[in-house]
Amino acid sequence: MFNVTLREEPTMTSTKDKPATAAIKDLLSHNPDGLREIVRAVMQKMLEAEMSDALRAEKGERIAARLGYRSGYYSRTLVTRVGKLELRVPQDRGGRFSTELFERYQRSEQALVATLAEMYVQGVSTRKVKAITEELCGHSFSASAISTISKRLMTAWPSSPRAGSRSRSRT
Repeated sequence: MFNVTLREEPTMTSTKDKPATAAIKDLLSHNPDGLREIVRAVMQKMLEAEMSDALRAEKGERIAARLGYRSGYYSRTLVTRVGKLELRVPQDRGGRFSTELFERYQRSEQALVATLAEMYVQGVSTRKVKAITEELCGHSFSASAISTISKRLMTAWPSSPRAGSRSRSRT
């Protein structure tokens, strides 16, 4: 997809851009979604590699050590810090393949979910959290989704500021 070569400059004092850096800058300046496309392509390759490892055979390869056969793809939308990624997750005929890249029903990147929960615990309103996520990654989580995430966090971390404020009696 992208042909990028890395070459070292002959001197350490040179300020010229390396070819890879120039190619990336050019890609991002002409295509603002370039970073998202790069992340999507890398994650897609990782999914394919995971499937090959699970089956102990590459796509189309016929060997005796093969543990199963591919059976198409299903689409999965994953919300990340770089935006929504549309991925094609490979399936095997036996239905045993499960990627380690994300959990079975996970729709959002774990770091993003942890950040949402941390904002909520620190007292940021669900409306502000929704606005921030919409601005940063082009996807807004509903107030109920943010509350659900934070409730899970508060059960695991009961000494949080919000958890403590709810247990205090008002005088």
